[in-house]
Amino acid sequence: MSELDPLIHQALRLKIMAALAALNPEQQINFVELRASTGATDGNLGAHLQKLEEGGYIAIEKTYVKKKPCSFVQVTNKGRAAFEQHVAALKAIIG
Repeated sequence: MSELDPLIHQALRLKIMAALAALNPEQQINFVELRASTGATDGNLGAHLQKLEEGGYIAIEKTYVKKKPCSFVQVTNKGRAAFEQHVAALKAIIG
């Protein structure tokens, strides 16, 4: 049986990874859309994104759109694989 991933298991990070894993591998989501889909605050989302980025599970691209800073987030191959293993572990627990 697969083990739960402690980096993903926290509730907000699980929501973040689920939102990103639902995208096509080459797709990104901007910070504002991710915040809305997870219900997180700016600071809370930023802190959890930093942890996921440090773990190599996501990539963050910071740029400007119409002279305003904008961050785009994308799941990495490592992150997608870790999320799939985490989901499999959850299914094994409940199934």
